[in-house]
Amino acid sequence: MAYTRDDHYFGMDGASLALDSAAPSTPARGRGEVLELKRSPDGLAPPSIRATALVFNDPRSQALEERIQRFAQSEASVLIVGQTGTGKELVARHVHACSRRASGPFVAINCAALPESLADAELFGHERGAFTGANEARAGYFETAHKGTLFLDEIGDLSLPMQIKLLRVLQERSVVRLGARAPRQLDVRIVAATNVDLERAVAAGRFREDLYFRLNVARLDVLPLSKRPGDIDPLVEHFLQLYVQRSNLPPTRLSKAARQRLHLYGWPGNIRELENAIHHGVLLARDGVIEAEDLMLAGTSHQGEDTSTPGAQLENALGQLLNASSSASDSGGDGGTEGVFAQVLHQLVSLAMQRTGNNQVQAAKLLGISRNTLRTQLSHFGYL
Repeated sequence: MAYTRDDHYFGMDGASLALDSAAPSTPARGRGEVLELKRSPDGLAPPSIRATALVFNDPRSQALEERIQRFAQSEASVLIVGQTGTGKELVARHVHACSRRASGPFVAINCAALPESLADAELFGHERGAFTGANEARAGYFETAHKGTLFLDEIGDLSLPMQIKLLRVLQERSVVRLGARAPRQLDVRIVAATNVDLERAVAAGRFREDLYFRLNVARLDVLPLSKRPGDIDPLVEHFLQLYVQRSNLPPTRLSKAARQRLHLYGWPGNIRELENAIHHGVLLARDGVIEAEDLMLAGTSHQGEDTSTPGAQLENALGQLLNASSSASDSGGDGGTEGVFAQVLHQLVSLAMQRTGNNQVQAAKLLGISRNTLRTQLSHFGYL
């Protein structure tokens, strides 16, 4: 099943705002069938951090699909939560395709990339003469999504002023274009997605609590790829076929060691990283076989690299630390009392002090920082 982008608008900073045609109805799918976000005919691809395929083969993914089917039949706002690259946009498209709005438009907006100066006009529309350069009236993305679904990606990065305006639109189900006074009624379903912990953002004052409750009616948690290993093999086969055909290469397969490497890896980049690894492997395959060393995986050795060097060992250790922190946060924990950055900095300061016999001047020199900077860190970590 593929949803193809038909029209693109690129904001000042290159943000892709995609207006899609009506999504197809959803026929019964076989177990392991892949949902794919295809490249558009003009060759423009989705941003590289996004997943371009999703599958519901793992038991946890099947549970997610069941929730999608239940939520899709309602008109409730949906909040999709998950790491970057897990397929949140594809989940949103699946919600739309399974809903009664499937014949209507699906409009996707990246809130993080929406220029603040243009956000009002882009979201809510404007009348002719509303501002310099507004030579004609234009509908905003809320109006464009009428009778369909509006997908607000990275909602956690929306500015507070825009959060207030969005909340009002959701409450009143109408928009007022810039330069106009009369409201325009809307019939739009909202699906939002975030990789940010919105509850913490609310507590920190970065996200409005009332907007959070308005969006968090039906919640879908998209697990990282490492938590749904049953999805790996179907995705691997999908990407193998995709890149073999695209590169006009003979049939290619994974060796036993390569497949084992894929299942042992932590996948901090999720589905998008898996796609890149398979693409890399296809290009390096010899005699139609991808070996373990052909896969481009962070924190693992690549052909020709010396992993015995301090730099390689540090890179490997940091990769493991990031994977552990990611797994801890995904399981509901906070990844430890310190973030990864603070944990590494703490360890570095502690080791420097140990090596120099707690001599602050020598420790600062060893680290290449000033003594005042070192004292700030020592105080932060409770040593002073």
